[in-house]
Amino acid sequence: MNQILVTKKLYVTPELKKKKRLYKLDFIISLFLILILVSLYIYAEYDRTKSEQVSQQILDDFNSQEELTKRQTQSDVLVVVLNGAQEDENIVELNSKANEVPKKLEYTTPNGYKYYTIATISIPKINVNYPIIQGETETEEEIDELLKHAPCRLAGPDPNEVGNFCIIGHNYRNSKFFSKVPNLQNGDQINITDLNENTVTYEVYRKYIVDPTDLSCLDSSNKKEITLITCTDDSKQRVIVKAKAI
Repeated sequence: MNQILVTKKLYVTPELKKKKRLYKLDFIISLFLILILVSLYIYAEYDRTKSEQVSQQILDDFNSQEELTKRQTQSDVLVVVLNGAQEDENIVELNSKANEVPKKLEYTTPNGYKYYTIATISIPKINVNYPIIQGETETEEEIDELLKHAPCRLAGPDPNEVGNFCIIGHNYRNSKFFSKVPNLQNGDQINITDLNENTVTYEVYRKYIVDPTDLSCLDSSNKKEITLITCTDDSKQRVIVKAKAI
């Protein structure tokens, strides 16, 4: 028995053509959006890496200045020992130099904001080692710009002085700047080295989260302590880490 095979012809209707065009347009738009997102991510990573490099250069400058100051002090001591005739005079000169505050290193951002190194911060547990910088006006616009380069002084006394020294830094959700500060726990240690080469170790005693409008963490203190401030991973709130000198 013969069988006749009949192929059913598919008719392309105007409606089907329209759907096909829409699918193609959706695909092109989706691909375009993906390319934009990837480009933004790559640029953001480049910008963060560049900021990290700037911060580390500032830190290197600070350490170089510190080493130079040490060598100068050692040189003055040798003069006192070797030149007995000028001993009294040299001791007076040495004591005078010891009381001098080293000159702050000055920098300028591409947007024209001037800022200075005032200390360094080291947190061994989370591998943090950065300079702490301060601008001239401490306006919100200035701080936003300076935070791209390093953690900043937000409020309080000079580093390692009595009071609540507040430091703010970005959370980039990676290993840079203050991204790992939210991982700190009570008992962890933070080292602050000031311009006089004094290093004070602080111990974390409290960590909590607040809304951006809550500024109570900046309140003054009659003790020597520090406050670290950074964003939560979703940037909606702030992580506050309190530490006191030990």
